[in-house]
Amino acid sequence: MQTSDRPSLSSTFSVARIASVSRKTGETDVQVTVNLDGTGKCVAKTGIPFLDHMLHQISSHGLIDLDVQATGDIEIDDHHTNEDVGITLGMAIAKALGDRKGIVRFGHFVAPLDEALIQVALDFSGRPHLSYGLEIPTQRVGTYDTQLVREFFVAVINHAQMTLHLRQLDGINSHHIIEATFKAFARSLRMAVEIDPRRAHEIPSSKGVL
Repeated sequence: MQTSDRPSLSSTFSVARIASVSRKTGETDVQVTVNLDGTGKCVAKTGIPFLDHMLHQISSHGLIDLDVQATGDIEIDDHHTNEDVGITLGMAIAKALGDRKGIVRFGHFVAPLDEALIQVALDFSGRPHLSYGLEIPTQRVGTYDTQLVREFFVAVINHAQMTLHLRQLDGINSHHIIEATFKAFARSLRMAVEIDPRRAHEIPSSKGVL
């Protein structure tokens, strides 16, 4: 029987895609641990309750284990903590993906939440880009400034090195629009980071690099 030096699929799948990143500035102190092959377990303590709720959506619907711990200058406002959590999460995702060998790379999903309908498409292209098509009708959901949704995704895509398109197909309730966005992002992320068994040992690019 012939043998091959090429690693087996089982060895590829057994590699733990887990990463931890700590980031401390004069404004925030953030630690994120991510397991891309998790079961949807989440611990999120950012000091921003609505952001914690959205991180739980990413974890639950993306089947990604998340541990996010953050302290920041929320006595000023939520902006710095919200952004720095996005930055650190993006860094952790990129670190867990490594050279991105074998991943599907592309992901897309359309998520309804009552009257809201959100379409997300993403590509772990290595080229950060956000196309933001949400029209959130109110300034706040609870105490959360809805402008921070865009800032969160800008931070994630810049540091995860991905292209992300968010499209609002319908919706009039701010909470529904935002939550459907995070759910659609989670399912798209789940699709994109899955291992493609047909090219599990290859970079998913005709250029051979991402």
